[in-house]
Amino acid sequence: MNGSASPARILLFAATLVWFVIVLPISVIAAPYAALVMDARNGKVLHAENADTRLHPASLTKMMTLYVAFQAIENGEISLDTMVRVSRKAASEEPSRLGLRAGQRIKLRYLIRAAAVKSANDASTAIGEAISGSEAAFARRMNKTAKSLGMTRTTFKNAHGLTEAGHLSTARDMTILGRHVFYDFPEYYNLFSRRTADAGVKTVRHTNTRFLNSYKGADGIKTGYTRAAGFNLVASAERGQERIITTVFGGRSTATRNAQVAKLMDLGFRKAPSRAAIVKPSRKSIPNATGGAQGKVVRMSGLVDKSLRPKARPTQTQQVSETLLASLDLDIQDEIALALAEAQNVSAPADILETSLVPPERPVKFAHVAAPNTRDAKIQEVVTRISTSGQREWSITVGRFTTNYAAEKMLVKTALAEMNVLGDALRKVRKSSKGFDATFVGLSRESADLACRRLKVRKITCTAIGPDS
Repeated sequence: MNGSASPARILLFAATLVWFVIVLPISVIAAPYAALVMDARNGKVLHAENADTRLHPASLTKMMTLYVAFQAIENGEISLDTMVRVSRKAASEEPSRLGLRAGQRIKLRYLIRAAAVKSANDASTAIGEAISGSEAAFARRMNKTAKSLGMTRTTFKNAHGLTEAGHLSTARDMTILGRHVFYDFPEYYNLFSRRTADAGVKTVRHTNTRFLNSYKGADGIKTGYTRAAGFNLVASAERGQERIITTVFGGRSTATRNAQVAKLMDLGFRKAPSRAAIVKPSRKSIPNATGGAQGKVVRMSGLVDKSLRPKARPTQTQQVSETLLASLDLDIQDEIALALAEAQNVSAPADILETSLVPPERPVKFAHVAAPNTRDAKIQEVVTRISTSGQREWSITVGRFTTNYAAEKMLVKTALAEMNVLGDALRKVRKSSKGFDATFVGLSRESADLACRRLKVRKITCTAIGPDS
């Protein structure tokens, strides 16, 4: 032997290399495995493996893109019906794509559906640009938001999750994000379980249909795949009073990933107690928008404690508001502060908002009842007030929601905005097969009519319901 490789050995090595490249998926070679299982009710970790290893999140990134979008909508920076102009950059993103064209205008709601259901990269970039002006500015906001949520080992570079140097996260951080999506924006969470959705230009199908259909109780959340990342999934499932969130990075295929997630889900349901106190993750104030066309937006966190105007003397309404806030068992302090601010800045026709906050009494009708004639009795006149208000048997509904939490949140915000009209009403959530109705009960007809007139000025849906309805 002279130390040089023989032609036969060279051919054998080349054939082996070709087999590894062609037969084995690249993700098997490139993507390390990581997993975490969490009890969603209290955030307790039930299982972890390589959970803090920084890996490529792929389209799990879109959970943060959508989380920031939901924040921006809630903060009034943008609305679901805002027409977004698609940039050339967004239109040229690699698949998966909705098929947007440069210069096209499309409602934000359709972009959100496409990003959540189809995992469309062009839609995700368009969302980021619409909110922050550029994808780079949006990525900075994503990172601020991640830090505020406790995602300590995550760095975002784009809105879609396609592989980019430094765009990394961990199984733990993505599980934390999934839990925040569920608790912080329950009104939007149903997006992640829709098998199909109308995305404006076409109907899109869910990338996670197989797992949603095969695992009992599964209702989300997000898939992700690139060659560098492998097959990733953040999944959530509920059974009885238990909810488990499981994250897997580095699956070898859709089938093996789903099987592993199901196995870990089962482990979570076995380990989790059947009953546990719900400890919702704390909501943080929204990071300021930077670099966007909307300018700098500041989100209040808590009640306003400073004012350029002299403080007014405490009124009965303010006292009632403070009592209401103190009694709340909801994690919606930011929403309440925003509702109060909005209530102070609503411009409305004077004939409605200047209407007396206390409905005037209806004219009193009198009935004369004579006492029975007796020899020594004097005629007595009895004056009786006859109510024409229907007493307090009326109610108003201010919206139908997909979750009890969203309905309760709307009731609180509405009560604070119109405390003088609705301060004495009882807040009640009525569940039906169609959803959760946010309802104020115990109103007179006049109060119900006045409340609806005022709420409609604020563009809040209001339907008065009589005692015979």
